[in-house]
Amino acid sequence: MKVLVFGWDCASPQIVFEKLKEELPNVRKIMEEGYFNKLLSCHPPITVPAWQVMLTGKSPAELGIYGFRERVGYSYTEFSIVTSGDIKEKRVWDIIGEKGKKSILSGIPPTYPPFPVNGYLIPCFITPDSNRDYTYPTDLKKEIEGLVGDYPFDVKFRTDEKEKLKRDVFDMTEKHFKVFEYLLRNKEWDFAMHVEIGLDRVHHGFWRYFDPEHHLHEPDSPFKDVIPEYYKLLDKWLGRIIQLIDEETLLLVVSDHGAKRMKGAFCVNQWLEKIGYLKFKEKPKKGERIQEAKINWKKTKAWGWGGYYSRIFLKVKGRERGGIIKEKNLRKEIEKLKKRIVDLRGPDGERWDNRVYTPDELYENPKGNPSDLIVYWDNLSWRAAGTVGHDTMYLKENDTGPDDGVHDWYGIFMAYNKKEKLNFGKNLELKDVFDIIMEHLR
Repeated sequence: MKVLVFGWDCASPQIVFEKLKEELPNVRKIMEEGYFNKLLSCHPPITVPAWQVMLTGKSPAELGIYGFRERVGYSYTEFSIVTSGDIKEKRVWDIIGEKGKKSILSGIPPTYPPFPVNGYLIPCFITPDSNRDYTYPTDLKKEIEGLVGDYPFDVKFRTDEKEKLKRDVFDMTEKHFKVFEYLLRNKEWDFAMHVEIGLDRVHHGFWRYFDPEHHLHEPDSPFKDVIPEYYKLLDKWLGRIIQLIDEETLLLVVSDHGAKRMKGAFCVNQWLEKIGYLKFKEKPKKGERIQEAKINWKKTKAWGWGGYYSRIFLKVKGRERGGIIKEKNLRKEIEKLKKRIVDLRGPDGERWDNRVYTPDELYENPKGNPSDLIVYWDNLSWRAAGTVGHDTMYLKENDTGPDDGVHDWYGIFMAYNKKEKLNFGKNLELKDVFDIIMEHLR
């Protein structure tokens, strides 16, 4: 059997299976004739590593990847961006390629720089631009340009230019699917997968206009229907793909995590300064990144990274240069900080559902360089702001550019086959998708 995976990055089960179900005829077809369910993401529920968890069956700890960027050694400020070369575990296409089976791979994070596969590869949104040999094999680029011209990998989504964002993301998506459909029709394949990053960008760029409960909601905005319109575009292409497949193909529609409104951004480093863990040599500029701020590292005990969740690092003696906390006191220090995080309340004194873990509470034998604490502020509803120098610890907007949405724990899973009705049980997790794919490719 063949397997075709349609990846909708950031797709929300509340939107797909509830709010917009009646407006998405092809989604509804799968819900009625196939199988659908929520899909629990990984810790952390982030694009990188989530797609690789799905495609390797390994946890982020086994991959040694905990986000888009990773700390370099035990440096205070150095980090690296995760690329395809950081994935050391075998993925679906590696395993089936050894058996002579071919794959079509498009937009799967992280697949840049491109690498040899038994088939065809177009990398993901971390590709800098199209002014390079971005495909495998390299001559595939000429075919792509013959179809759509310049191939876009991403759009600038943290922007106030909403009309341009809408135009760019819809144009990008149409080009992506035109190329993917061409490959499906004209190339040999056993496994094919495209991940569309455009949905993630639409959520982040337009959620305030779509959700009446968003604190920055604009009910009469001309952009109030952008999110429903985009889901309809995905559904249109889903219909075209359904028409393409035969009875010997399993179609999966999946997302790496879900989405919900962002309530604000919490300035983790300003909070760490307030409680005495982080010390500055001089007052930071408003919005200054932690890497550029004048920090007194000799007296600092902990600092954090921003993003959809916080990674908090402690300065441990014998581990970090100039470490302060003795190894024997580390657990006590961590428990003390965990309690302060759990007890922390919101800007109006409201109780938050803060969730904080050490790596060993989530993973077995984590590889790479995980943080000492993993924090989901108000259960992901508040984004983590890593910058400093703000007038308040509670920001109404994201600190690195306009952003209306955050990630949520549950994404979507849909399965369809023209020959038989499928059932994959009640509780599905991201890593289960790997087993489902491999079972049907054997």
